[in-house]
Amino acid sequence: MTTLSYLHLRPGQPPPPLGDGRPFGAVLVIEDAVNHEWRALVSDWLVASGCLYMVAWGRGCRSWADSVDYANLSHFDHGEIPADAFVMRTWHTEESLTETFWFVGQWPSHRTVDLGRAIIIHVSPEEREADLLEAFQMAQREDR
Repeated sequence: MTTLSYLHLRPGQPPPPLGDGRPFGAVLVIEDAVNHEWRALVSDWLVASGCLYMVAWGRGCRSWADSVDYANLSHFDHGEIPADAFVMRTWHTEESLTETFWFVGQWPSHRTVDLGRAIIIHVSPEEREADLLEAFQMAQREDR
């Protein structure tokens, strides 16, 4: 992983454009419950924006992984997904946020595409950019 950025999404808020369409990994930190429709909207937005690896942690993280999987399938009319468009995903129900951030720091590789950037997508009523970026950096330290 080369670059890391942060994006705060309030539940129900429309997701913003993500820029240049380069492939990226997303780390969803889900601190608030969301409805099915909004989760599906955000999942479709992730796939359409170039997300090729999604790591979910927090409330309903398994549902997020399923939703991104469905969005990826829908993007290809439920047919075969090309290897360079397949969205890999993990969910971390039993791990702490620190353990999940450590996992992302080791960034599991996509099968065919180099992921040069990652975005922490924080689903919460309140923004915590500085805290989450610092927590990510601390999780990468060997002496944590």
